[in-house]
Amino acid sequence: MKDYYGILGVSRNATQDQIRKAFRKLAAKYHPDRNPGDKQAEEMFKKINEAHEVLSDPEKRKLYDRYGENWKQFQHAEQAAGTGAGKGRTKQQYGQWDNSQAYYEWSYDDIFGQKSHKDIFESIFGGGFSPFGDQYKNVYKMRGQDVKAELVITLDEAYHGSEKIFRINDQTIKLKIKPGTEDGQILKLKGKGSPGINGGPNGDLLISVKIAEHPVYKRKGADLYVDLPVDLYTTVLGGKVMFNTFKGRVKVDIPPESQNGKIIRLSGLGMPKNASKTQFGDLYLTLEVQLPTNLTPKEKELFRQLAALRK
Repeated sequence: MKDYYGILGVSRNATQDQIRKAFRKLAAKYHPDRNPGDKQAEEMFKKINEAHEVLSDPEKRKLYDRYGENWKQFQHAEQAAGTGAGKGRTKQQYGQWDNSQAYYEWSYDDIFGQKSHKDIFESIFGGGFSPFGDQYKNVYKMRGQDVKAELVITLDEAYHGSEKIFRINDQTIKLKIKPGTEDGQILKLKGKGSPGINGGPNGDLLISVKIAEHPVYKRKGADLYVDLPVDLYTTVLGGKVMFNTFKGRVKVDIPPESQNGKIIRLSGLGMPKNASKTQFGDLYLTLEVQLPTNLTPKEKELFRQLAALRK
């Protein structure tokens, strides 16, 4: 649940003046003009404004204190309840009415914070009220709550694809990871969330994929980036070095007189695109020239001769 009081750093008994002062102080600190390009500051600025919008309005604050971050749904429901005794109301006012099955469907998100599903009509419309007549009284279903989870995979698994088997909510889940899966991608398993009430549909399972940091590769979209150490002599004279890619071991051509930081692009050796078996991103190798150490007297003399020739 979003804690608007915590975001502004005030107590739940804070006065409007205290809320206003806290908002102004934080807004000045996190304003985008003072933090250009800072995504965390930008996100914090949005949260501060959202919290102030609710807590600075007495009616919104009252609903938030009672229902939490789902106060808007109850605001709409209470407004609908004041339009009459249930006659002439549309499905847009109430939710989703299914005439074929004769039930009134609410989601957990709509009523989060209530003691039970039975209290919905009693708390909003009054005890025993049914907006569609007595013949439908207490005949309604509720969709189960969505369940969120995080799954950590390796970059190798994201490249090749894999299957994961785990348990959640007393269910054994087999999840197929497609090649090219990205960090932060949400995988939705319909009906694998919390069970519904009175025969209502189950919620969904929403899995956020997190790709563990790789010791060699850095990923940007479908492209891969690597810092490739190369000895001084190869960068000066040119040559070949071996490198292990996800597709296997390859020879990399180093052009003569390559400079430190030079980038070599290997086409098609990046990540799969859109789970394709034929489309791939590219691999970018940044050369890191390794200078020789522990030189012998003879080697130092040869470098002196070389330096003299270059003058």
